[in-house]
Amino acid sequence: MTVAIDRATGKSRGDRVPRPGLGQRMKNSLQKYWYAYAMIAPVVIVLAVLVGYPLVRGFYITLTDANSLNSARTIGVNHIAATYKFVGLDNYKNILFGPLSYDRFWSHVIWTIVWTVACVTLHYTFGLGLALMLNQKLRGRTVYRVLLVLPWAVPTFVTVFSWRIMLADSGAINQILHALHLPQPQWLEDTFWQRFAAIMVNTWCGVPFMMLSLLGGLQSIDTTLYEAAKMDGANSWQRFRHVTLPGLRSVSSTVVLLGVIWTFNQFAIIFLLFGPTSAPDAQILVTWAYYLGFGQQPRDFAQSAAYGVLLLSIVTVFTSFYFRWLKRNDQLAV
Repeated sequence: MTVAIDRATGKSRGDRVPRPGLGQRMKNSLQKYWYAYAMIAPVVIVLAVLVGYPLVRGFYITLTDANSLNSARTIGVNHIAATYKFVGLDNYKNILFGPLSYDRFWSHVIWTIVWTVACVTLHYTFGLGLALMLNQKLRGRTVYRVLLVLPWAVPTFVTVFSWRIMLADSGAINQILHALHLPQPQWLEDTFWQRFAAIMVNTWCGVPFMMLSLLGGLQSIDTTLYEAAKMDGANSWQRFRHVTLPGLRSVSSTVVLLGVIWTFNQFAIIFLLFGPTSAPDAQILVTWAYYLGFGQQPRDFAQSAAYGVLLLSIVTVFTSFYFRWLKRNDQLAV
């Protein structure tokens, strides 16, 4: 209920008028903003078809025992109907608490977290260092920028295949190590070195994006802040800590979040570097989900889809807590 206002005097008339109901408010909004709704309708439809339906269909598959043997398929002119059945939450139960839960899920969760933290940390550290260097007035700065962006400009599969050739037993890296009389690791065979190589290749691919983003953030910081800090006697480290890092807070929070999401779901590098069946201990969750659905026989569609739902849940929970943490820090800073 709302109080009626006399337009002539601007004072309350004392009588109360009913507030429009939800249906009426929606109708009024549609009449007022029909053009905006018409403009976004195609986008909503496309997203519903390309994103919404696969998500709903994938979640339904997780509640069944679907695999390549009981799914609908066509062989020649014969069509075989699907025979999989509804099993509820059994797939999630087996993944999280089953007898093979550690070997098939939790071990990959631990490695995926280590992989994500290590890669994003290296991306940010090297990216910030290079951005600080390129933000200085130095000769040939444009050339350096172009050279440092090349790893990001080259298609990922070209970069990964190049690294795979160099990391082979007789590749360029081991030949250089042999010439220096240093040990020659089995980069693509030993579990530790497989993981080390994966982090190294992903760092090579991811640093340029972080560098460009942070360089843009550095160039947006008001130079008078540095001048004022210098006049107050702040040294280089103090200016970096109290001017540069706070000035990069908004950019850093965004690129770190994107880096975590992209690295957590980084399929191409692991898959192209080791293939779908080799290096089982170097597989992260997303590549392991692919292996379950397409790299083994029979292909376990239900388990693979369940992994996808769990991946989405983990990323969603992390993003939610990350935004809350950022909001709390911003409030404390104020």
